[in-house]
Amino acid sequence: MAEYGFSKVTPLIEKLAADSLDGYKISPELYSKFDVKRGLRDIDGSGVVAGLTNISTIKVLDKPDGIRNHGDGKLYYRGYDVEDICRNYLKGKRFCFEAVTYLLLFGNLPTDEQLEDFKKTLADFRTLPTSFTRDVIMKAPSDNMMNTLAKCVLTLYSYDDAATDVSIPNVLRQCIELITLFPVLAAYGYQAFSYYKNDESLYIHRPKPELSIAENILYMLRPDRSFTELEAQILDLALVLHAEHGGGNNSTFTVHVVSSSGTDTYSAIAAALGSLKGPKHGGANIKVAMMFDDMKQNVKDWTDEEEVGAYLRKLLRKEAFDHAGLIYGMGHAVYSQSDPRAKIFKGFVERLSEEKGRHEEFALYALVERLAPQIIAEERRIYKGVCANVDFYSGFVYRMLGIPDELFTPIFATSRIAGWSAHRIEELINSNKIIRPAYKAVSPTRHIFTDD
Repeated sequence: MAEYGFSKVTPLIEKLAADSLDGYKISPELYSKFDVKRGLRDIDGSGVVAGLTNISTIKVLDKPDGIRNHGDGKLYYRGYDVEDICRNYLKGKRFCFEAVTYLLLFGNLPTDEQLEDFKKTLADFRTLPTSFTRDVIMKAPSDNMMNTLAKCVLTLYSYDDAATDVSIPNVLRQCIELITLFPVLAAYGYQAFSYYKNDESLYIHRPKPELSIAENILYMLRPDRSFTELEAQILDLALVLHAEHGGGNNSTFTVHVVSSSGTDTYSAIAAALGSLKGPKHGGANIKVAMMFDDMKQNVKDWTDEEEVGAYLRKLLRKEAFDHAGLIYGMGHAVYSQSDPRAKIFKGFVERLSEEKGRHEEFALYALVERLAPQIIAEERRIYKGVCANVDFYSGFVYRMLGIPDELFTPIFATSRIAGWSAHRIEELINSNKIIRPAYKAVSPTRHIFTDD
């Protein structure tokens, strides 16, 4: 190890890595030969059934012409249509995420009294251990806030006298504490990074107990601690729409796998953070925002359908942006015609873009959303429809809210930990077996020849 950190890759290690690659490669034909579901998914993208859950339901409705599972998408939390939940709370101009968290954890929407008691519990638990901010968050700040979150979660284990107790009441207590602390950890982690790495001013605002989680995020991040009602409402909506999405998404499945081993809550949640960090999962919203940055630089007329379409074709042909051949934010493993979360989000995104004077950018997003499915169908062999997913608009929203790119995925985690917590409890209650799928060995047997 170097004096101040890790050493770089040496020429010897680089050569060994290159020489050993063939020993890791597996012929694609073997996956077909042995009918291996790569990524635990069928060829049409639908997941292999690996478990049962009461927590949420993802449905793709039949199209009017009778084609199954190719229509609009629907999402239900504990049996309630997410669109109905949002409509009900927004009608009363109330913040929704705390109620959804209660629903996911306890199975029913709370009464007004139950919600107030739950919000008080969240506020009571929203306190870090003495000197934790100084000793853990402010020391060795990372430029990746997901790593900061994971570090903090694992360190909180050391402050918990019942850290390894997997009884349901204790796990529930741990989950509620982490749910309410995630916004604090993310905000403080970013402030430390901004101060030490970007040489900016340091702001450590204590959260206010009377504010919602969405309001507190904006309150803790902004130097002047101010925000508008619409800003807080749309961030609350983003938290609701990201809170849960079935047991098979990568990070939630990670919670099930790790929890099935009998390990502690802190280890299970830290593992989920590692999964969500990946650009193919929770990091996708950053990719969308970066892709649009590149698009805005290379497309002169944002209203010209031919010019925008030509750029999208370049993306698919690996001739633009990161040369990955992807239009980020388009397509989903389950939804084909519409992602209900994106559909709910879109109207509020337009309102926020008007308030921020960024309607031209919103119009560009809307144009890409309309053009991309047709262009993808022309350029690719696809087995189902393609639609904008929730990540398509979320990065644009976070930027309009002044949330730095480094916090895009931690905001996702701040929301999704509600679902992770419910799934951890479900796994502990219902499973008595460690999750262990099989991998078929395809390497040839070799023998060591020695001279006798």
